[in-house]
Amino acid sequence: MTNDEIRPARAADVPAVKAVTDMAYQPYIARIGVVPQPMEADHMANVSAGRVFVVGEPVTGLVVVEAHEDHLFLDSVAVHPDAHGTGVGRLLLAFVDARARALGLSEVRLYTNALMWENRKLYPRYGYEVVERRVDGPYDRVHYRKRLS
Repeated sequence: MTNDEIRPARAADVPAVKAVTDMAYQPYIARIGVVPQPMEADHMANVSAGRVFVVGEPVTGLVVVEAHEDHLFLDSVAVHPDAHGTGVGRLLLAFVDARARALGLSEVRLYTNALMWENRKLYPRYGYEVVERRVDGPYDRVHYRKRLS
């Protein structure tokens, strides 16, 4: 797989974006006690705004990103459970770095729920460092950043 296989999501992709997001985050509901925020996102609005990028036909993974003045915010990474361990997540994270650089941004930021320990092990392996842990409403979040060279 290469970055060129990642493309901006289209309106026709919205059902797949929702389905993959729901499948990726569903297992966390019982653990964290609330519905993860990506499951409640307005997928059509995010796609329309150009914030969603997908890989696969049918869609096997996606990222939702938002450009800010000084960083790219990685709002969500979702990989279909059938594609776990196939490199889709790694491909998407590399795409996020490339996207930030293409936009002239030198930092990527994200957060994950403190109880999503799989993510907390994963992100440091890809160069992310913990910035802070903060409770936002019902969400106990660990905030990360990655400085791009």
